[in-house]
Amino acid sequence: MELAKIEQLLEKYFEGETTIAEEIQLKQYFSSDKVAAHLEHYKPLFGFLITEKEKQFTPSLSLKTKKRFTVARIGIAASLLFLIGTVTYFNYKPYNPTPVANAKLGSFESPEEAFKETQKALALLSEKVNIGMESVSYINEYENSKKLIFKK
Repeated sequence: MELAKIEQLLEKYFEGETTIAEEIQLKQYFSSDKVAAHLEHYKPLFGFLITEKEKQFTPSLSLKTKKRFTVARIGIAASLLFLIGTVTYFNYKPYNPTPVANAKLGSFESPEEAFKETQKALALLSEKVNIGMESVSYINEYENSKKLIFKK
């Protein structure tokens, strides 16, 4: 084959514009012993294409998956969650103290009686607050003593 024609076919091949017949010509040329010296570095490429074309693919992949078990586990978990939710919904009894309408929560018949009870409650509160304030006065005395001892 003419060297100029091979070089043109190589250019077309690397640009992706060759036909199948032209590619066969290139493969035949590079599989022969009469390859030009400056084109020797293309010989392994076309040799590789020839040898790989003859190989057959033999699948050796395991086609078994664990997808079935995962789906089953999700289904079981969803069923249990639904069952627990249903049982909880029907057995749940909210805390319901005696209704306010039926209970007598400090209600009085007359305003005078309510005023007296309020005064009693406020007097008790005032008494407890005063006891607390007396305790605080001891703290004030302690602070004054501390300032006398530890002068800054």
